[in-house]
Amino acid sequence: MAQPHTSPLPKGYAQSRGKRYTAPYLLFQLEAAVGSNLDVVRGLYAAFADGNIPGVLGALAATIEWTEAAGGPYGGVSVGTNAVLDNVFMKIGDEWEGFSAVPSEFVEQGPTVIALGEYSGTYKATGKSFSAPFAHVWKFAEGKAISYNQYTDTALHLQPMQT
Repeated sequence: MAQPHTSPLPKGYAQSRGKRYTAPYLLFQLEAAVGSNLDVVRGLYAAFADGNIPGVLGALAATIEWTEAAGGPYGGVSVGTNAVLDNVFMKIGDEWEGFSAVPSEFVEQGPTVIALGEYSGTYKATGKSFSAPFAHVWKFAEGKAISYNQYTDTALHLQPMQT
């Protein structure tokens, strides 16, 4: 029995060229081929899961307004991809082992995509782990994410950071 097509790329797209493409190129091609903000968000989470932070940043507008939940370890607003890299992704990479953000459901309406899922990871300094639900609200313009808002249980996120 044939397996259903589950790739975010159109069937046979990457295989037909016989080359391996980087995530930013694939995200660009995905946007051009499919044109769905939902597909771009799915590509963002796939790139993050692969540790491809340049791939994630490539789908963000240069002036993105990235809001981490107040009271959380990285709470506040970062404006621009360099600020997101420094204030969020570099800290996650430095401080956490096996950190993941795994979406389980998506809702799309117009330029907005909402991802519901779960965070997990182990804080390196204490060896303690956590798991917490999240909701991420992405807003798009011209195929790029222009804003991101994080909603999560910050108390659960902070617990492994306490000695």
